[in-house]
Amino acid sequence: MDKNALIFERVSQMAARKGCTASQLALAWVHHQGADVCPIPGTTKIGNFNQNLGALWVKLKPEEMAELESYAAMDNVQGDRYHNTFLNTWRDSETPPLSSWKGNY
Repeated sequence: MDKNALIFERVSQMAARKGCTASQLALAWVHHQGADVCPIPGTTKIGNFNQNLGALWVKLKPEEMAELESYAAMDNVQGDRYHNTFLNTWRDSETPPLSSWKGNY
């Protein structure tokens, strides 16, 4: 946790310097990966959606991109990406069977 908390702190500091949130900075980083890449953040609240849109106005210089990438180098981030309980959420979902969907599939 300590190593990951340090990464989060560094990202938060850069976000503060850029006048945005850490989430906006992360979305901006994805957006700056190239014209063939588009961040698709999920949200259920309009306020969060509007905040996510703010990432489009965050401009990153090549040296800032390199700085962000250095924070998340594979040897810096610690722990598993997902906790085991999150990997099988689809088993408990209430998605209706495909046969009940309207349309031609």
